[in-house]
Amino acid sequence: MPLHDFSTNANAAGPCPAVLHRLQQLVPDTYPDPAYASLRTQLARWHDVTPARIVMGASASELIMRLTAAVLPDIASVWVPRHAYGDYRRGADAWGLMAEAWEAQDRRHVSPAFAAGLPSSTPGRRPRLVWITWPASPQGDMPPALARLAEALTPEDVAVLDMAYAPLRLDAEACSRAPEGENALPEALAVRACRLFSPNKALGLTGVRGAYLVLPDTPALADLPARLARLAPSWPLGAHGQAMLEAWMEPGVQQWLAESRKTLQGWKATLEAGLRQRGWQLMPSVASFCCARPPLPLPELPAWLAGLRSQGIKLRDATSFGLPGWVRLGVRAPASQQALWQALDSTTNLRTS
Repeated sequence: MPLHDFSTNANAAGPCPAVLHRLQQLVPDTYPDPAYASLRTQLARWHDVTPARIVMGASASELIMRLTAAVLPDIASVWVPRHAYGDYRRGADAWGLMAEAWEAQDRRHVSPAFAAGLPSSTPGRRPRLVWITWPASPQGDMPPALARLAEALTPEDVAVLDMAYAPLRLDAEACSRAPEGENALPEALAVRACRLFSPNKALGLTGVRGAYLVLPDTPALADLPARLARLAPSWPLGAHGQAMLEAWMEPGVQQWLAESRKTLQGWKATLEAGLRQRGWQLMPSVASFCCARPPLPLPELPAWLAGLRSQGIKLRDATSFGLPGWVRLGVRAPASQQALWQALDSTTNLRTS
């Protein structure tokens, strides 16, 4: 394991002490309630929905796979952000579907095929599964074409909003629940999107798995809870994941999260300033991570990243996201940043390559 892992998007100010203490005191010697009735009731109250609209999952990845399976065979195609988490495409591929990008190349518009309301390879209008990461990853920005996406949705489309990074927005608009007020989604999207929550990153506890869906109250998805239940394994959420999600809603934990964002804001400003001083190009980001491009030729990037890894520093190559030449960096504590600066400053001819 690297000493300074900038590849992770976990909250660098964590782990949350209150949640960590609860987990350390837990004795996992009994099965959880297989229906998770109490937890679902608490989450429903927190999100101001009915318990029937809360679906528990082993992790965000597990729910991505299960939700993809649940909407079949109704959907004709799967649509994802242009640069996105690989499990969206993996879920589609498992069922022989080709995932397509709903964002145009410039990301300010939706693709012509999506705007036309149809998969590019299938004639006629048929329902689509549409994934949205809010904020985006790896860029860390708010998807600029979100309003146009909402306008292009058909009544039968299934839209899913992945809220993994919403609690770690550093622009004073962080949201651990449904976005409201100035932070609200386009109304056409807000009333019909499924919302996927996975708090372990925000709590700095990525080793603890646990996630949940908040389903919309729309006639088109009336049978979705039953479909998801039929596809669920027994006890998808273990005792530790259940304890994490129970703690997630506590006022003290949310207060800790708010304070941690203030810390991360300062650390991020220092990180971005240091990268710019060293000639790196940065993408705009409101999240606790960013994409940056080091000043060296693209063919040299893999070996250069491997050299940093040998010094105990890991950056995330964004090539797998479709951004060759870029890396994604999560905000890390000052000691890790100092190690990064020392390693970068010792790299020969980095500025002039």
